[in-house]
Amino acid sequence: MLTIYSVPIAVYCAKLRIMLRHKQIPFQQLLPPGGYGSEAYRAIVPSGNLPAMVHDGFMLADSEAIAEYLDDAFPQVPMLPQSVKLRAKAREFSRFHDTRLEPAVRAIYPQVAYATRDADAVNSGGALISKHLSSLALLLSANPLDTGTLWLGDCGFAVTLAWIKSFEATIGLPVIWPAIVTAYDARLRQFDVVAKELDDYHPAMKAYLEKAKPS
Repeated sequence: MLTIYSVPIAVYCAKLRIMLRHKQIPFQQLLPPGGYGSEAYRAIVPSGNLPAMVHDGFMLADSEAIAEYLDDAFPQVPMLPQSVKLRAKAREFSRFHDTRLEPAVRAIYPQVAYATRDADAVNSGGALISKHLSSLALLLSANPLDTGTLWLGDCGFAVTLAWIKSFEATIGLPVIWPAIVTAYDARLRQFDVVAKELDDYHPAMKAYLEKAKPS
């Protein structure tokens, strides 16, 4: 049995669920006992990170580490290319999401609350996100991977791009979307597992964004 510890709102948990469903791996989800970072949870997952996985007694935390483990342990539906160079390019793409774009988007979360929103922080955050989207466009323009396949690195982008669009609509985040990134977002949503995750994820996102409204 494969168990993942997750919470509904976490981007990296959603990223992992897309991969699990695409690879057709049965799994159960549990909330971290005692809450995120609790002593009870850290007794199972010492880092306290989410998501975490327990597979036949083997515990692993960090979404990227889990994803690569699962791709090796369940090779029937590969989500990394076979050649060394293409695997490296796939990892580069995935790391760009995890270390550049997603942290810039996460930095906007404190600006959602209407009462404490800082317009300057929203504008500067939008400029940084736009810069990363421009870099993503360059990566996509030179992407050597088969665009008809859902790769490991795609899973996080599907959720993070949805957050950017939600921030645009709810708090007026100023973002410049390169056409190739818009097309990439649309392509990802054509995968059934991505569309399902975004549908399932929407209630948690909507609940979080309620604080964006004036009292």
